[in-house]
Amino acid sequence: MPDVLWPFFRDRRLARLLPVLAAKTVEAWARARFSLKIGVIAIPHTFNGRLEFNAHVHVMVTAGGLETSGRWLSSVYYDVDALTKYWSRGVIRLLRASFRTGRLATNMRAEQVEQEFLRQENRWWSVKLQSLGSKEQFLRYAGRYARRPPIAQRRITGISKQEITFCAKDRRLRRQVIVRLTPKEFLAAWTQHIPERYEHAVRSFGLFAPRAIGNSAAALFSVLAQSPRRRPTPLSWNSSIKRDFGWDPLIDHKGNRMTWTRRIAAGKS
Repeated sequence: MPDVLWPFFRDRRLARLLPVLAAKTVEAWARARFSLKIGVIAIPHTFNGRLEFNAHVHVMVTAGGLETSGRWLSSVYYDVDALTKYWSRGVIRLLRASFRTGRLATNMRAEQVEQEFLRQENRWWSVKLQSLGSKEQFLRYAGRYARRPPIAQRRITGISKQEITFCAKDRRLRRQVIVRLTPKEFLAAWTQHIPERYEHAVRSFGLFAPRAIGNSAAALFSVLAQSPRRRPTPLSWNSSIKRDFGWDPLIDHKGNRMTWTRRIAAGKS
């Protein structure tokens, strides 16, 4: 969406509606254009390379869909121009409704707000469409935006009491630049992207909706002539750290393995 609209979605109540709106936008278009039911996974995202607040959504959609007859249509052409219109109208309608109910914080008068909404709706909106070739590619792509820190440690180039520097890609200049922030500015930029407790990083809709997938999964596997794989056993927290970072958090500084003994109640030593 245009950057003028980003600040409105600092309101967590509005931000939580963005993945729902994005998924319903694609679902509505596929249903209206092809009479298909599709599977959608939406991942909200708030930061860019400079740690600035940039509200947008990554949406993963099945390449095909389920017809009302129960037949699977293996390939669907997604019209990026049509989806852009659906999306821009949806976002503006959401903001209009929020303004009318008093949930949208602004100092502008009603006429000014409406003029601004019309101006922003008619601007260029960045909607990109990309085809992913495999399930692994999809998981790697989605994993980059789910529960990841706003900035990778390797991008931080300097830390002092006066400033923190990190590298970021400048899309206009098409090169890496160094961003300099005071520690207070850096923490403020970082913390604005921390999701609230129990807030979902990934939302599922359509064929993937939690209430639907239990009933539709068996039929979908049958239609696609595929067999479901066994759910892998999740790694323990220390095994995950050892795999990803190469060190075992249960080994102390003397090389001895730590074991669980007991839990100490708060306030006791």
